[in-house]
Amino acid sequence: MRRYDAAAMRPADLRKEIKRCGESVLEIVNCCGERYLGCGMRHTSLHITGTPGNALGAFLDGGTIIVDGNAQDATGDTMNSGVIAINGSAGDAAGYAMRGGKLYIHGNAGYRAGVNMKAYGGVSPTLIIGGRSGSFLGEYLAGGTIIVLGIGCPEHSQLTGFFCGNGMYNGRIYLRTTEIPTGFSPHLLQRRISREEKESDLRPVLTEFAAMFGENVNELLSGDFILIEPDPENRYKEMYAAI
Repeated sequence: MRRYDAAAMRPADLRKEIKRCGESVLEIVNCCGERYLGCGMRHTSLHITGTPGNALGAFLDGGTIIVDGNAQDATGDTMNSGVIAINGSAGDAAGYAMRGGKLYIHGNAGYRAGVNMKAYGGVSPTLIIGGRSGSFLGEYLAGGTIIVLGIGCPEHSQLTGFFCGNGMYNGRIYLRTTEIPTGFSPHLLQRRISREEKESDLRPVLTEFAAMFGENVNELLSGDFILIEPDPENRYKEMYAAI
């Protein structure tokens, strides 16, 4: 394993070292706002201590990024595959235009998480937020799965801000709550899922999330989950190409 001290390097040099190192496991310590770390990474496992800057893991194509700390905006922007696990909170636009892979955020996420996520050719992205998210969660969602768990939030509280799923055409949003988001669109459907659906649809992905952050998967599956999905009769589909 190769170890880098971000405080002792220019950010551009750090990015170059990550790309040309050739080792399968890398560690970065004292990270403080360095942008574009792990962009396009394919096979490397990158462990970061501190707070990486914008566009962490953008276009990730199979690698693994684990952050002990928070992350800034656009984490996992347009990622194709791989895993990003943030043991803290993330800024705005986490998972923007994800096309595959898994983005796990143990804490909260800012505005517009999961915007323009999409699924194609059997590949489907997953975004799990442990706490709550800001407004416009899953805006224009065209595929994939978003789960918001409300860890540490008051019971029955709203887990996202205004306009959850606004303009979504495909995909699913699960909220571990009984409260319908503010500004809920009439073009969307919402319902409480069954125990069987929890086991078949949520347990597999939440098991990995729980293992990443030391949570109890049975506790995460407790309580009610609301499923939000597009109305098959809604008119948003006229705005998108057929898939």
